[in-house]
Amino acid sequence: MARKKEGKPFVIANPIYDTVFKRLMENQRIAKFFLSTILEQQVEDITVMPQEFTYRLDETKVLEKAKVVEEKEKEGHVEYFSIFRLDFMATILDSEGVRRKILIELQKSWDTLDVIRFRQYLGEQYVRVDKIDGKEVVLPITTIYILGNNLSEIKCPCVKVGRTYTDMLNKKTINTKSKFIENLTHNSYVIQAGRITDVRYTTNLDKLLSIFEQRYFVKEGSGARKEYPYQPDDEDMTLITDLLYEMGADPKEQKQIEDEEEALRVYNLQHGTLKKKLEEKEKMIEEKDKRIAELDKRIAELERFLRDKQVE
Repeated sequence: MARKKEGKPFVIANPIYDTVFKRLMENQRIAKFFLSTILEQQVEDITVMPQEFTYRLDETKVLEKAKVVEEKEKEGHVEYFSIFRLDFMATILDSEGVRRKILIELQKSWDTLDVIRFRQYLGEQYVRVDKIDGKEVVLPITTIYILGNNLSEIKCPCVKVGRTYTDMLNKKTINTKSKFIENLTHNSYVIQAGRITDVRYTTNLDKLLSIFEQRYFVKEGSGARKEYPYQPDDEDMTLITDLLYEMGADPKEQKQIEDEEEALRVYNLQHGTLKKKLEEKEKMIEEKDKRIAELDKRIAELERFLRDKQVE
């Protein structure tokens, strides 16, 4: 297999695809680097939890309904993973130098309409009891969401949704943490792959996000493989790009990625009309709300006018 040339762009498999991302997260060192970078805390140890829930869509059923793709000569069918999910039990070293265990729920989806399943999976974690050294414990939860499409309201590529304790009477921040509260609330991190542009490649976060950047595709109309224009300058990024390079050059793994890409394309064809209708409906509701607000304003003005007339 030809090796990538140092100092020059090289082709890598796009990790936004589940097939590729799963391979990355199966490597413990890469998984530690990924989680440590996103959480901005040192992850010292991780264990992939045995539960892995994935929503699957059978492409053959989609083909029958969409009626837009001719019969394929391939055997069987392709399954499209609408939501990819992994759970990790992690030992982290927090900013105060204290080691603690947390549950990290990592979910990746192409479609934000899957919010119901996001919530369903999160609910499953809140009723779950884990074991440490044979003892049942309830672990704090942290969620990480990687989105294949963009949130219209949020323009930045990486968002942390944190929480603080506030003394409501004195309007002061409480710095002490409560185990009770920590186990009932959680931090979230959202990565929008479509908004990753103009990577500075200076911090670990910049470097990590660079592999998800949705540009530099090597084949028009395909997002499965892309050129990587940055030069890895540390062991972690070298390990990641080496693996992605090998997947991008391996014909068997290329086929798996292309199958997923095709299933996704068919899925989008089938659900594109539904999305459009929902967007149109939301727009109609928004316009209706504006008209109602304008009408309420006119009524209020008329009422003031009538009151002023009575005073005269």
